[in-house]
Amino acid sequence: MTLLGSTTSPYTRKVRVVLAEKKIDCDFQVVVAADPEGPVVSFNPLARVPVLVLDDNTALFDSPVIVEYLDNAAPNNKLLPQPSRERIEVKQKEALADGLMDAAIAVRLETMRTKKEQSAAWIERNRAVIDRCLVRISLELGENAWSTGTHFGLADIATGCALGYLDFRFPEIDWRGQYPNLAKLHDKLMQRPSYAETLPVA
Repeated sequence: MTLLGSTTSPYTRKVRVVLAEKKIDCDFQVVVAADPEGPVVSFNPLARVPVLVLDDNTALFDSPVIVEYLDNAAPNNKLLPQPSRERIEVKQKEALADGLMDAAIAVRLETMRTKKEQSAAWIERNRAVIDRCLVRISLELGENAWSTGTHFGLADIATGCALGYLDFRFPEIDWRGQYPNLAKLHDKLMQRPSYAETLPVA
């Protein structure tokens, strides 16, 4: 298997953390997603990373599909519960974290445009999404040790990658000061090699 991705993409990081937690061997190829001559567009019409290319040349995208496939592919260290209401709750938490990443990337891309081309309203709208996501994630975590209560899983990986992306691109957002329980969760994640060794690199 080969993972096509970026060292700055939080979605790619989510897959890399899952690969490490599941102890699955996989080549990692750093790519430029939008490169018309690159491999991503030939596998994924969305021209987005990550893309997981299987040994039979089948391509899986995007990160929620890939991580579910990987969790089912190896029986060890299960990160998702069996089909149940609890599984839906985990997928909901993953979607919330992914939505935070979507909004953060939208702000990042908009601020990379020239000043006169930027939409202040678009930036403000997505900043508000980030704020609401942080509030909800913090409320749902509460005083639990992990996102689903007592055990580490996919919801923690997704949340951690979202928080890590804020650290990487938006250090001015003081989510640690506002949400100490999220800071505590992030500190625990940083103790896991899978998370510490996949920090985003520009």
